[in-house]
Amino acid sequence: MNTRIAVFGTGYLGATHAACMAELGHEVLGVDVDAAKLAKLEAGEVPFYEPGLEEVLKKNVHNGRLRFTASYEEAAQFADVHFIGVGTPQKKGEFAADLTYVHSVIESLAPLLNKPSVIFGKSTVPVGTAQILGERARELAPAGDQVEVAWNPEFLREGYAVKDTLHPDRVVLGIDKASPGRAEQVAREVYADLLDENIPFIVTDLATAELVKTAANAFLATKISFINAMAEVCEAAGADVTTLADAIGHDARIGRRFLNAGVGFGGGCLPKDIRAFMARAGEIGADEALTFLREVDNINMRRRTRMVELARNVVGGSLLGTRIAVLGAAFKPNSDDVRDSPALNIAGQIQLHGASVNVYDPKAMDNSRKIFPTLGYSTSASEACQGADAVLVLTEWKEFRELKPAQIEKIVRGKNIIDGRNCLDPELWRSAGWNYRGLGR
Repeated sequence: MNTRIAVFGTGYLGATHAACMAELGHEVLGVDVDAAKLAKLEAGEVPFYEPGLEEVLKKNVHNGRLRFTASYEEAAQFADVHFIGVGTPQKKGEFAADLTYVHSVIESLAPLLNKPSVIFGKSTVPVGTAQILGERARELAPAGDQVEVAWNPEFLREGYAVKDTLHPDRVVLGIDKASPGRAEQVAREVYADLLDENIPFIVTDLATAELVKTAANAFLATKISFINAMAEVCEAAGADVTTLADAIGHDARIGRRFLNAGVGFGGGCLPKDIRAFMARAGEIGADEALTFLREVDNINMRRRTRMVELARNVVGGSLLGTRIAVLGAAFKPNSDDVRDSPALNIAGQIQLHGASVNVYDPKAMDNSRKIFPTLGYSTSASEACQGADAVLVLTEWKEFRELKPAQIEKIVRGKNIIDGRNCLDPELWRSAGWNYRGLGR
């Protein structure tokens, strides 16, 4: 069934959702206040790197199913199904989430709703937010109680966002159980193609739906920090964390995914989401339940410091005056996202210790320069490694995983390589005469 949909926010989440809803056959209007971003999207250009998204965007802009506007009035007239996909960054100087943009959508849109409408929140918000937004929307809207706010959290993995939208592993919908209306019916119509694939459709209350996303991210962060804690133990004991992860990963109760020791997690979701989760737990009187997340966060940040220590050790005890090649700047491969990137953070720390740092990343160079303009940037891995005393692999891009000693051994000054993602073959590098160091190996 064709539905008219407005998507508010055209950043990573909003642009992906808008394009994919059009791909499902709906008529979609993307709404944003950033004129430059809108112009790019109207031209079929994605303002960030996400594999496969530009093709979906261009196709649906061209066939007329996807348009963009800065007008909330146009959106309110065009659609009665609205998705909120704006950012919820961490507040400056606090752990809590900044909900300014989410509230702004409601404050701007609701007064224009004079017909029955459903607003689906997709942004990651602290538990209790949807209830507040629903009450505010009904208070402001001329349509009053005919306006519903439901929560439909996103579960996108950067690098796989199109697949995760069109073929998710589940669809979660939170509705106001005190005044259930059309939200479930509308969601079933919007996601009819997905439900035809027998994708699980979980309908719950608003609070549970909000918690599903934050709980999922907290669990993944915990799993990553657990294996990094084991890496610290392995280093002290002379064990190999990769083999350890393989062994415990065969246990179906544990699983192997997200048990890759390295420099830890980053990006725009896990770090700020677990911090916001802790902050909200404190606000509702459940702070003791999530105290373990403080150590999860601490372990994660400690990996970055450990990488700097390893770099200092392999070049003789001091980074002052050394040349360091950093391969990778994005927080993960198949992305140009450098928000809270361990790779860039480590590169910056090493530079502060007096080293000359040259960074190369296949997709994240422009974004990196905006955050760390003082670092050196190269156009290739070989250029970054020229004259390097040590090479650090900090993002596991395919080209770095497939890097061979012979490709760079004649251009480096010191044959030292530190594998921050445990993605290289230690024996290959050691047999070629390199000083290979991994984390927890």
